[in-house]
Amino acid sequence: MRSLLLSFSLLLVSLPLWAKTPAQYSHDGKTALKGFDVVAYYSLPAGANALKGKPGIEYEWQGLTWYFANAANRQAFVANPAAYAPQYGGYCAFAVAHGFTTSPRVNSWKVVDGKLYLNNNPSSFKLWEKDQSNKIAQADQNWPAVLHK
Repeated sequence: MRSLLLSFSLLLVSLPLWAKTPAQYSHDGKTALKGFDVVAYYSLPAGANALKGKPGIEYEWQGLTWYFANAANRQAFVANPAAYAPQYGGYCAFAVAHGFTTSPRVNSWKVVDGKLYLNNNPSSFKLWEKDQSNKIAQADQNWPAVLHK
């Protein structure tokens, strides 16, 4: 009975941790992806530079301001933000795979199976891409617990 009560108490204490939405990376605490258009990645050719969003074409989601290059991209995001938001809260996918977080660079990116992955720099991106499926599996296992390390 005592171990059952202890288990139940631990469950109650940890529920708020599970209920929280994991943090999104923001360099200034209020702007997602340094103002770059997250929807644009899905139509850019591989290796292309990210597209900067425009003031006035924005949307508030998860406590951050997301900017878009055009109204159509904003509309797509508003309809389904989770479909466009980068994996691992926008933190570097390579870092998350290795159990830590670091900032992303907007031009080190790849869309895989309809999901956007960002990396910290061209070197980490190449290493991540070289072993992409394993790195994604490792990062999926580490996320979001890596935020609490």
